[in-house]
Amino acid sequence: DYNVPDALGYIVAAGGVAGLAMLFLLGKKVFVALASSFFPLTLLIMSVLGAIFFGIATPTEAAAIGTLGALILAAAYRSLSFQKLKESVFLTGRTSAMVCWLFVGSFIFSSIFAYLGGHEPIRTLVAWMNPSPTVFLILTQVIIFVLGWPLEWTEIIVIFVPIFLPLLQQFNIDPVFFGILIALNIQ
Repeated sequence: DYNVPDALGYIVAAGGVAGLAMLFLLGKKVFVALASSFFPLTLLIMSVLGAIFFGIATPTEAAAIGTLGALILAAAYRSLSFQKLKESVFLTGRTSAMVCWLFVGSFIFSSIFAYLGGHEPIRTLVAWMNPSPTVFLILTQVIIFVLGWPLEWTEIIVIFVPIFLPLLQQFNIDPVFFGILIALNIQ
């Protein structure tokens, strides 16, 4: 029987034992330096990932937990100011806007690609190769994997997945299964 509070208690107890062992092994000066710099950030990261892993929070809620933890840490280190908060909000908004423009550009590209008949040469090439459904799946996943090196996941999904989608019916492949494979591959 799995119980989240018991598991968290074990984790806290193990952390305490590890901390005492480190104090004994490293000495007081090194332990204090670690306790004031490394451990708080590690605790923040582990709390965000732990909230997701133990099912306490969704990734979005865990991001909010991380934000609150970062604000608390900044206040504890006495480096929280209105200017820094304003700058971080601006940088977050700028990054979100860049991601949204990636979606817009990718959508425009894929729409024009489809309108000009760009899918047809690919469909002709696949028909000429005449692969089995398994070989087709492996080939598409290898292509997506290689594209993952220079491109972000947004461009791959919005630009290249629509190229493969019309071919799924030809090979009698379930689109949901194909989507799950792509999501796993991109991760």
